[in-house]
Amino acid sequence: MKKIFKWIGIALGSLVGLTLVLVAVFYVLGNSRLNKTYNFPPDNIAVPTDAENLARGEHLATMICTGCHSTDLGGVANWFPPGPFGSMDSPNLTSGKGGIAEEFKTDEDYVRAIRHGVDPEGKPIFMPATVAFASMSDEDLGAILAYLKTVPPVDRENNGRNFSALAKIMLGAGMFGNLPVEAVNHAAHVTAPAAGVTVEYGQYLVEVMDCKSCHGQQLAGGPHPDPSVKVLVPNLTRGKMAAWSEQDFITAMRTGVTLSGHEMNPKYMPWKEIGLASDDELKAIFMYLQSPPK
Repeated sequence: MKKIFKWIGIALGSLVGLTLVLVAVFYVLGNSRLNKTYNFPPDNIAVPTDAENLARGEHLATMICTGCHSTDLGGVANWFPPGPFGSMDSPNLTSGKGGIAEEFKTDEDYVRAIRHGVDPEGKPIFMPATVAFASMSDEDLGAILAYLKTVPPVDRENNGRNFSALAKIMLGAGMFGNLPVEAVNHAAHVTAPAAGVTVEYGQYLVEVMDCKSCHGQQLAGGPHPDPSVKVLVPNLTRGKMAAWSEQDFITAMRTGVTLSGHEMNPKYMPWKEIGLASDDELKAIFMYLQSPPK
């Protein structure tokens, strides 16, 4: 009997030891992925200075960026709230105290962050929308950069990104999938379709507005991509949406109230930002959502 207990103890001890070794290995792998340095050739994005492009950049930034970075683009505390995986503030995009202008010195620094998902040192940042912004045209990206240079400074410091040891272990184990820098096509240079009420332009807007990060690649909805969020993401191509008219869609995006009278939670559905799109942009989006799957 003593020998049996002895062997059980050895087996349990070995299992615990192996588990600790794996945890240590995954931690090192996760930390390594977060600190890997990437070197991409310059994208040479043209940054315009004319009034028309500045207005275009303001429109796009207001519609796409303010949902995460606040209406003044000064960043949001606890954008990723404190928990077992750590915490994260969304960056202050302005030239004020605590803003990224203290670190981002060139246009290419901004391009690397937005298009490639790395900071000026070439290390990964955690901006999920990088995957969507890889679909943004060079011209629209240049317009946004031009506008960011004109945004009034906001003095707001933040605590940046603070991943816990558990998050690094899970990242090393592959449980969080790819980091944005690992997921995008770094060689892409996009030309947008002509702006207008067309399926093609609607698809472009859906891509750059990051709708697929929640609604899925086929926009079919389902469980929220964040497993801690216990809501079902609607199917935008079938079901109740199939009965909507163009005006129903525009009204929902402007008011946050759906055809059935449901009030959309802006925490999960950024209708306030989407509602800043022009009527023609919303019509194009609706036309694309109503088009046959491709």
